[in-house]
Amino acid sequence: MLRLLSIRNFVVVDSLELELDAGFTVLTGETGAGKSILLDALALLLGDRFEPGQLRMGAERAEIGAAFDVDGRHTVAEWLGTQGLPAEEGTLLVRRTLDRDGRSRAWINGRPVTLAQCREVGGRLVDLHGQHEHQSLVAADVQRDLVDAFGGFAALTRETGAAWRAWSDARERREAAEKAAAASGAERDRLEARRSDLAALRLGADEWESLARAQSRLAHAAALLEAASTGVDALADGDDALSRRLASVTARLDAQAAHDPALAEIVSLLEPARIQIDEAARALRRYGERLDLDPAELGRVEERLAAIHDAARRHRTRPEALRELLAATERELAALAESADVALLAQREAQAEAAYRAVAGELSAKRRYAASELASRVTESMQQLAMAGGRLEIAVEPLATPASYGLERCEFRVGTHPKQPVGPLARVASGGELSRIALAIQVVASGVGEVPTLVFDEVDAGIGGTVAAHVGRLLQTLGRERQVLCVTHLPQVAAFADHHYRVVKLGDAAGVRAGVEPLADSARVDELARMMAGAAITAKTRAHARELLELHRRAR
Repeated sequence: MLRLLSIRNFVVVDSLELELDAGFTVLTGETGAGKSILLDALALLLGDRFEPGQLRMGAERAEIGAAFDVDGRHTVAEWLGTQGLPAEEGTLLVRRTLDRDGRSRAWINGRPVTLAQCREVGGRLVDLHGQHEHQSLVAADVQRDLVDAFGGFAALTRETGAAWRAWSDARERREAAEKAAAASGAERDRLEARRSDLAALRLGADEWESLARAQSRLAHAAALLEAASTGVDALADGDDALSRRLASVTARLDAQAAHDPALAEIVSLLEPARIQIDEAARALRRYGERLDLDPAELGRVEERLAAIHDAARRHRTRPEALRELLAATERELAALAESADVALLAQREAQAEAAYRAVAGELSAKRRYAASELASRVTESMQQLAMAGGRLEIAVEPLATPASYGLERCEFRVGTHPKQPVGPLARVASGGELSRIALAIQVVASGVGEVPTLVFDEVDAGIGGTVAAHVGRLLQTLGRERQVLCVTHLPQVAAFADHHYRVVKLGDAAGVRAGVEPLADSARVDELARMMAGAAITAKTRAHARELLELHRRAR
């Protein structure tokens, strides 16, 4: 819901802030005061094209901002989440600046955005009904969505879209397999050759690392044996071995410990060292006994290493990566075999198409019924909106090619009087008629609509009297479900509003500017009287205005 609209240096608006509430709000004022300028500013904020003439004379930059209450608006919250623009405390802030050179910048929640993003979020926040270029009702996808929302089968529509995408994916895989048949044959031969070569190698797990260690050991066996023998001599077997020398030192200190017990502690420190030296000497003897000086074994190991090296070079990888390359090759061959099975892919495509057509067929039946019911109710409402004998028809026509949204398209066709043949909404209806048709549709579908704020301009063009009162009553009814803003020049419409603002034109030495003032009860009576009689307000017209306002209150 729109909570605040702020405008600076836009057309005749110098500086203006308009606070809005829920329900039905009207904007009234004398011709030329700038009523529609407020709606133009809102449309500009939400992505409309900026014209240099919209900048206030003498100003360098125009600025428009708005605050929206988006609590409970899941579609808005989801969109903001995907864009990385979360709303804080349920409030969405939109701002746009426009300078004299035609440059435009926009922000949502303080972060720079594109005009396309402004339009996307605007479509989820506000529906403008006025001039043709502001209306979403003439768009084919909006008309279809209205039918689906009215019928209450949006979930079925999403299911249809998911089934269509699954069918499209299956079709693309089958087509790709057919086109790549020749290429896949060559690729399969290459992969088969690589798999055969790697499988013949029979490379075991960790075999490369084990062979490398064995080769290093065998190649240096003589040096290793010599080092072990020298170590045994130095530790235990030689005349000057460490174990003998340490034993001699320990014996002398132990003998003197009788004279000074402190030496006993030192002897106890040396004893473990002697034991460790003896253990090391025994370990070196065992190592030397096990050491293999077999040249034939070394030759075998080196031959195996060479074979692994050659395979790694052929396949341009590291020796330790050969086993993973074999596994990857087998996976590629399996995937290629599956993708090359055109018959299997065609079968899966047929299954996906059947699933899509089943759910889309169910959607078609529901869509035809909802379209008929919606058209009937809107036609009934049109009779009270200066379009007696007019009718709305919703054509549900099959598509040449199935689409993500189903097997048919929906087109709103209207005839605004009995002798006029029905035609597409955008071509047949005038601006005022289109607004009133939109009003009828919104009232009929008010329980299922998702856009929280509806804005109507020209809704009362070419009507008056009883029809105007009916329009006002419909807007009031719609205001119970959603926020409704309406620019009007008819007192019969304005009297039904929950909130009333008057747009005034002010003039001084600096030029002409527009202002907006909220109207309390007495001021509303005066404004309704002015709308009835112009400048010559009499006690009679004021009494009539008061009566109209009271009738409105009883209607509520």
